[in-house]
Amino acid sequence: MKRKLLVACTMFVSLMMSAFASPGKNIKDFNVSPKNDGKTNSRNLQKAIDWASKSGAALWVEPSSEPYALASGLILKNNVSIIGVHGPVPRATAHPAKNAPVGSVFKIEDAAHPLFIVESATQIKGIQFWYAHQELKDPAKIIKYPPTIQVSKTSRTEGVTLSNLTFYGEYVAMDFNATEEFPCELILIEQCYGYPLSGEFIRINFCYDIPRFLHCHVNPSIMRQMKLGFSKAIVDAVIANKTFAYNINNTDNAQLIDIFTFATWGGIYLGDESYGQLTNFNLDCVTVGLHKAGNNTKNRNWQIAQGSIIANAGTSVENIHPIIIEGQGHTSITNVEAFSGDNPALTNSGESVDFMEVRGKEKLTISLFGCRMRNYVSKNPFTINNPAAIIQAVACIDKEEQLYNVIINRQ
Repeated sequence: MKRKLLVACTMFVSLMMSAFASPGKNIKDFNVSPKNDGKTNSRNLQKAIDWASKSGAALWVEPSSEPYALASGLILKNNVSIIGVHGPVPRATAHPAKNAPVGSVFKIEDAAHPLFIVESATQIKGIQFWYAHQELKDPAKIIKYPPTIQVSKTSRTEGVTLSNLTFYGEYVAMDFNATEEFPCELILIEQCYGYPLSGEFIRINFCYDIPRFLHCHVNPSIMRQMKLGFSKAIVDAVIANKTFAYNINNTDNAQLIDIFTFATWGGIYLGDESYGQLTNFNLDCVTVGLHKAGNNTKNRNWQIAQGSIIANAGTSVENIHPIIIEGQGHTSITNVEAFSGDNPALTNSGESVDFMEVRGKEKLTISLFGCRMRNYVSKNPFTINNPAAIIQAVACIDKEEQLYNVIINRQ
């Protein structure tokens, strides 16, 4: 009796461990294999996705010492999850014998299409995306891959979760620029790491309900454990694209928390038709840290807090602004500091022209509290090129380490 009980318990534990290790049906069951070429794997993975869509199943990407080669053009259909083993791996995993990642890795073999187009109620979690053919040294040889993950352009997309993803050698990581005809909603992107060679990590447009970008990190040292890296010339070329790592347009109540970028031209762009909250951020070695726009005074308002901006990228100091604000609406800035300095990873000036430039001709309002401002070359921290702007700064500190309290255009 005891022996039967022991056998039964052993079988139960084994089944439980198997279920825990494989949260979905193994993609190898559909003949998606590290031994196959990319076209074969993509054809078989699409069949697996088609099967999973009918029941809302998950597909398990079993870890391997060799990556799963994929051709581009996959459609992640409604209700499907693709799940790998990883948390974020911001310095890469490392093969013991060569310069390559290991684990739940997709190796992208062509530049014809986005790798995945995502539909509603989908999830990608715990995956590494490796563009093994991407150029590492010569900017002229950079491959302009389509986005790794792109929102559907033919249907309304609601509820996408992208979590614990790492990108190596991508050109654009996550493209959620939907259309007015087919908008998206409730997009959650968290714990994602990469260094897009276009300078664009996440872009979103026509998202009409609360996109959330949480704990995301852009850095060219993304492949350090693989003993691979981008040259200074590549990094300078990324900055020369004059793009933003995070580009937010036509979004309602966007939430950005714990956002980092290093060595991109722009940190975060908050477009004409966006509003929301941004907190806990570090925008390091950028030309423009934050650029906030707005096209009305009702709800084109951003609350921005607890951040650091190191604006120094490029050699033309007059172009380097930690913050640019224009258009209409209100911007609240609390406990945000900006400073500059040298960094050998990129060509840089070591200083900015100011702390904030205000542009335009329509009325806008800005309030600042507890901001530390230094390493700017202008006499005053604010460059005001909008005569209608109303600005108040309280308990701020200027480059001379003096209190800076000012009201501009009191009305």
